[in-house]
Amino acid sequence: MTDAADFVTETRVFYDTVAEEYAARFSDLRPGTPLDRGVLHGFAELVGEGGEVADLGCGPGRVTAYLASRGLSVFGLDLSESMLAIARRENPGLRFVRGSMLELDLPDGSLDGVVSWYSIIHTPEEHLPALFAGFHRVLRPGGHLLLGFQSGDEPRRYEEAFGHPVSLTFRRRRPERVAALLEAAGFTLRARTVREPDEAGGEPVAQASLVARKPTGAAA
Repeated sequence: MTDAADFVTETRVFYDTVAEEYAARFSDLRPGTPLDRGVLHGFAELVGEGGEVADLGCGPGRVTAYLASRGLSVFGLDLSESMLAIARRENPGLRFVRGSMLELDLPDGSLDGVVSWYSIIHTPEEHLPALFAGFHRVLRPGGHLLLGFQSGDEPRRYEEAFGHPVSLTFRRRRPERVAALLEAAGFTLRARTVREPDEAGGEPVAQASLVARKPTGAAA
């Protein structure tokens, strides 16, 4: 089993190193902005105006800001202090905190929504059940979860990014496998979308998103 401290540290160091270049390269939500905005907008409507939401692995805060613009009471959480510095600089009216989504310091049943937008891609498979159990714990009954990730089977290892020597694995996942893990954690799947590869936009593999719900009868 992969030691949690190893991949968490590796992820933090990677994004601390490339934060400014990453934020400049991905100056909007994703290369497939219109379709991604549709998924995020739908999630916001499911949660409802004023709903309390955590954007876990928020990076420079672009998704956090978009959800706030849709009327949600949202805060961002990230491992990387360098990413959080950018998020705070670009969104002075929003709250951003440092932390790990594997160790959420949040009360049980305290949120209406959880977003992990391309944040589970660095978590090894064996840690996903505990991660999803944590998401389930912090959601209120009836609360919604949104995941975004690259679809596929083969991971991609980076030893260089934006001219920096780095070391990080990007894990691609099959939507059906992630859906099964969410259901095992107690979620009910609401929606599954797959966007085809966009080579011209820098996306060589399909992009997936899942929306799941904590059942209303579940314990808070």
